[in-house]
Amino acid sequence: MPDTVTLRKIGNSLGVLLPKSELDAAGLGEGDELFLVRTPGGFRLETFDPDFEDAIRDARDYMRRHRDAFKELAK
Repeated sequence: MPDTVTLRKIGNSLGVLLPKSELDAAGLGEGDELFLVRTPGGFRLETFDPDFEDAIRDARDYMRRHRDAFKELAK
């Protein structure tokens, strides 16, 4: 059964307190960054930036398509 979390007032915002056991299992601590991803079923927290993954995929595709130009520039 999933853990239940509660929204708490933190300053002028609301925050979610995550169970210590889950943070320890994920290797997360204070100051670590999580990314909130909206899904059809609600929200998901990710430890990596999904937009960065897309950017890397696009960059690799670009470099593969222009391999010859990069070889010339490297000379």
